[in-house]
Amino acid sequence: MSPPILNQDTDSLNGLNTIQGYSTQRQEATPEAVHQAYQTMLAKQQTETEKLALYRAASDAARLAEWEFHNAVLAMKEVVRGQFGADSNEAQSVGLKKKSDRKRPSRQKLAAAS
Repeated sequence: MSPPILNQDTDSLNGLNTIQGYSTQRQEATPEAVHQAYQTMLAKQQTETEKLALYRAASDAARLAEWEFHNAVLAMKEVVRGQFGADSNEAQSVGLKKKSDRKRPSRQKLAAAS
């Protein structure tokens, strides 16, 4: 529900409070039922806001943990490269490319002057 509609509904509820002699046979339209629905809405909105804050905090914590894990893996790769060498099978086993497998740069032939 959009905020402008909820604001209009709240204004209508406040306007209902000023009406003298309002009565209805419809249970959902009695002043007590409308006030109860309003209080329920406020309580649910508060719960939503609290859970949204918890979700954001959990999401931030998960992103931080992902970065910490990534940095730990990068540090581990550096240690493997330093301990076993850039051309080792151990370096390859942790996802690094062997130095000997890298493609050597090739010279480009200059076009013959015409």
